Amino acid sequence: MNPIIKHSFEAVSLLTTDNGMLEVTIIPAENQPDWIIPSSLILSIDDYNELVWAYPWEQQEMAVFHLLSHDKPIDKTIVLEGNTIVHRFALQTAGDLRQMKVSISDVKDANLPEHYAQIAMSNSKDNSSVADSIGDEKTIDTAFKENVITSYMFQTVTINDVAYLIPDLDKIAHQLTNLDG
Repeated sequence: MNPIIKHSFEAVSLLTTDNGMLEVTIIPAENQPDWIIPSSLILSIDDYNELVWAYPWEQQEMAVFHLLSHDKPIDKTIVLEGNTIVHRFALQTAGDLRQMKVSISDVKDANLPEHYAQIAMSNSKDNSSVADSIGDEKTIDTAFKENVITSYMFQTVTINDVAYLIPDLDKIAHQLTNLDG
């Protein structure tokens, strides 16, 4: 008997009965393909333009993942649902969010486009040089790095020949909460 291979696009359980369509939101990102996430996981989109590491939302302080360089102005903070209240987190970005309906069959696995791959390699080298200058390589290696998009936490896909990143939100949430706690 052949093993069942799980499709890596985890949002299959969020499909609607409308012909197997999934409502997704495209979130702008810098130096990487825009992110694509199921719209039903968005709890709030706030016009909050202060760069923060912990975002206060409904009497809860949650970890923040930044989709822009820390020197760029942000204009949106997006609160995402987690597996538990503790694993909710926020994204900070700038620009317009776009929504669309997509069929799972239109989502194609892809390689990270070469332009982004070069940026990712440069970011990895920058992170290594920070480790060298601090002298505590073990601490830097175990730290969560927002700018490393070639990690196991992201999958590149194309929809209509446009590249997007599908983040593994559970893994990101666990990394952020482990840093916080």
